[in-house]
Amino acid sequence: MEEKYISKLHPAMDYGAGGFLILVAVVSITGNATVLVAAVKKSSRLKPAELLSVNLAVTDLGMAVSIYPLAIASAFNHSWLGGDISCIYYGLLGLFFGVASIMTLTVMAVVRLILTSTLQITANKINKREIQLTIVCIWLYALVWAILPICGCGKYGPEPFGISCTINWSEERNFQKSAFIIPFSVLCVILPTLTLISCYSAIAWKHHKAYQAIKNNERIPNSNTLEKKLTLMAVMVTAGFLSCWAPYAVISFWSIHNSSDNIPPEISVLPCLLAKSSTVYNPLIYYAFSKTFRREIKELKCCCLCQIQLLNHATENELRVRWSGRNNVQIQPLSE
Repeated sequence: MEEKYISKLHPAMDYGAGGFLILVAVVSITGNATVLVAAVKKSSRLKPAELLSVNLAVTDLGMAVSIYPLAIASAFNHSWLGGDISCIYYGLLGLFFGVASIMTLTVMAVVRLILTSTLQITANKINKREIQLTIVCIWLYALVWAILPICGCGKYGPEPFGISCTINWSEERNFQKSAFIIPFSVLCVILPTLTLISCYSAIAWKHHKAYQAIKNNERIPNSNTLEKKLTLMAVMVTAGFLSCWAPYAVISFWSIHNSSDNIPPEISVLPCLLAKSSTVYNPLIYYAFSKTFRREIKELKCCCLCQIQLLNHATENELRVRWSGRNNVQIQPLSE
């Protein structure tokens, strides 16, 4: 085992990180799978903007299923499993789903800005086909950035603490690395973040103007409580994502011009774990803000309980158990 893949953490921290990731994986898979099942049930009634929320659930579920088990196993093993090949696999999928997530949030912010615009004609022009094409473009965009390090533009490597992999931010400071890191930082981190802040700031200003007009007893066109609630939910989803990834982004950008060896492993692992927890919050936010989602979950619970009861009832009626002694059990079909 290469030294770079051996954990730099105390064994207790490895176990703690592994346990934390197990909790994150279970909650993330359960929550996002529930979102997708609910979306399938109401697929014919999904609004165009809701497709973006479904796509966000796909990115979170994909990340939780594809890479978290490997990170968990490596944490309990106190070293990275699989060497360079699994490191590339982990880094590629992590970057792929990460870029898809932030671009989905960016498009969601732009759509919410359009829908809260006073130009109702413009808002009505957003249809499912346009959103579907946009989602396809998001996945292709993420795929291109994820493949570039494999093609020699950039590089995947282990994190400073040894049991996770990502883009190699600090090593090989040369033109080849800069040709990937700088465009990636601008196009996949800085510009999307500025777009998110700008869009939601504009929406907040519009709602502020509407509130002031209400105080002055003026009529407000397109003042829709549901739109405000959906916008608030989108803001919470975005804030949760940025809050989880901001510390990791700060350390990563700092590593571009400074050696990551200066960062204690115990410090570098915390932003990484916080970033991975970003896949958990969205279903919880949907549950808190969406009555429809809560109703869908209740229906799913009722459906599951009914199926279990029917299965138990069928099993009980299929066989008749007759005791004829302490250690003698006779099983007879119901037809007898």
